[in-house]
Amino acid sequence: MRVRRRRLHRVHRGVYAVGHTGLSIEGRWMAAVLAAGRGAVLSHGSAAAHWGLLRPFRDVVDVSVPSHAGRRRREGIRIHRRAALKPSEVTRRLGIPVTTPARTVADLDGAVSPRLARRARRQAEVFGLPLGELRSDRSRSDLERAFLGLCRRHGLPSPQVNARVGRWTVDFLWRSRRLVVETDGYVYHRGSVAFEDDHERDLGLRVMGYDVLRFTGRHVSAEPERVAVLVGDALGNRGDDGPHISHRSA
Repeated sequence: MRVRRRRLHRVHRGVYAVGHTGLSIEGRWMAAVLAAGRGAVLSHGSAAAHWGLLRPFRDVVDVSVPSHAGRRRREGIRIHRRAALKPSEVTRRLGIPVTTPARTVADLDGAVSPRLARRARRQAEVFGLPLGELRSDRSRSDLERAFLGLCRRHGLPSPQVNARVGRWTVDFLWRSRRLVVETDGYVYHRGSVAFEDDHERDLGLRVMGYDVLRFTGRHVSAEPERVAVLVGDALGNRGDDGPHISHRSA
């Protein structure tokens, strides 16, 4: 009767919107969780969007259900069946059952492109969300990750990543060798203001006794041997900073 009178509007079988059809994205997520049945939680890409780690997916909502629970396929819902979700891996955000940030980020590996998975992890770190035992190399871009890979392949001492020096956060730091490396992506370093800021930073670091090397994405991808030689020469090939990447800013 209420459906006929247009007081209730069907979203999924057994799930209705009250009064109108214009659901918010949060309303769509909640409707999908309710439609998937008992024990269902928002997960994977949709959970990442709910935590603000990725943009929402337009056409489908990701929901995880216990392996033998939940409903069959529903239009607009992607069901992920799993043996179990630990209570510690599930929470509520804005009233919606959802996987925790750590579980969400772990679920993205293999479910979305590597680029999106890295972006979600970096964003979680920026927000200070708890990631549990998930390890991070503290890189904030694909270019920074590429430079770290270059260091490993060429046997260079591993730097601290996004570490503090005075009032600046530098991309890569070998503190005992007084060396800073900055990797310059076009988007974040174009324009006159960025140009002036970069040069003021370099001048300030040199006044503090640090050498500063700058490399573009093309240098790192197309001339890795040349980059490795320049960094190795600046370090004196002595490897004083230890054999592994630091996970702490200093």
